Amino acid sequence: MTKKMNIPFSPPDISEKEIEAVSEALRSGWITTGPRTKELERQMAEFTGTKRGACLNSATACMETALRLFGIGAGDEVIVPAYTYTASASVVCHVGAILKLIDVQEGTYHLDYDELEAAITEKTKAVIPVDIAGVMVDYDKIRAILESKKALFKPANAYQEALGRVLILADSAHGYGASRNGHKSGQCADFTSFSFHAVKNFTTGEGGGLVWRELDGIDDEEIYKKIMLMSLHGQSKDALAKTKLGAWEYDIIAPLYKCNMTDITAAIGLAQMTRYEGMLARRKQMINMYTEGIKAGDVECLCHYTDEYSSSGHLFLTRLLGRDVEDRNQFIIRMAEAGIATNVHYKPLPMHTAYKQLGFDIKDFPKSFEMYHNEVTLPLHTNLTDEQIEYVIENFNSLK
Repeated sequence: MTKKMNIPFSPPDISEKEIEAVSEALRSGWITTGPRTKELERQMAEFTGTKRGACLNSATACMETALRLFGIGAGDEVIVPAYTYTASASVVCHVGAILKLIDVQEGTYHLDYDELEAAITEKTKAVIPVDIAGVMVDYDKIRAILESKKALFKPANAYQEALGRVLILADSAHGYGASRNGHKSGQCADFTSFSFHAVKNFTTGEGGGLVWRELDGIDDEEIYKKIMLMSLHGQSKDALAKTKLGAWEYDIIAPLYKCNMTDITAAIGLAQMTRYEGMLARRKQMINMYTEGIKAGDVECLCHYTDEYSSSGHLFLTRLLGRDVEDRNQFIIRMAEAGIATNVHYKPLPMHTAYKQLGFDIKDFPKSFEMYHNEVTLPLHTNLTDEQIEYVIENFNSLK
């Protein structure tokens, strides 16, 4: 047996480039939202093949801002898969809308398209698909479903009117750099939210990005300005604009929110952008090592790369077939004793106290429970060496 190693689950990949970039930002005398944040927004839009993007302090803020942009609130319904992290659903509660959870498609981590179609009513204003582990859902199929239901849609503001159907707001927290059918994440949904949290492929420590497809009759710059207003108290000028000589005066358009990104965090992102293509390639190498090394038969591994789609390679999800929750949890302990940190993605929302109190019951989501009850996520980050990957594989095969 190989000598015991200590393998953390997902530490951030921070190089001297990021450290120096933050130091330069601190020395510059400008540390809140400013030129570095604006440059990261430009590079994010270019990377995702979109025309405009906005960086905020989290993916959660990005999703909530998109819902508010479309005037979604009390009495409106928003459809979310039960198999996700709370942020996908909590934003619906934040804006006062009605949360409608649907199950996943059998044998997958993606929403059930038939259940989505059945869940749409005259009150439905948005659907939030989730690109779990960096594998994109089938947005063409979702768009076709929503187009077929356009007769039910009753627009309530100019943005809803311009779209003409239910909004597709992608929770692509895991999907920065993923693609499907030749289109990058950011080009497929109407609005797409990315997470730049510390454990993500691409990090700014805390942070998120929002990009969008063009809306007929609504200028991208207008959308951007509204997002900026919602991220900075409804103030008509940000701190950078107010530094111009004589430009102190501003207006408060509405009593809005505070969720802007700072130039310190953006500096980390700009350094990450110079390395990110290589980081994605390394993730693909590691996923291929896992896929080839893990003994098949009683284990199912999420497929990240096909002719149809290419994942961002964020998480390596496995299922211990034929095992129950207790077996899975004991395996996680055995791996921990071998020095390997693993995780579970995700405990379905109806199993959490908050969503039980909203009236959801996991018994109504059997396919989500089926995916969850024997799922184990293995370490996958760009600090890992080939030797460490081999150590994880060796222990996975011997301890399962």
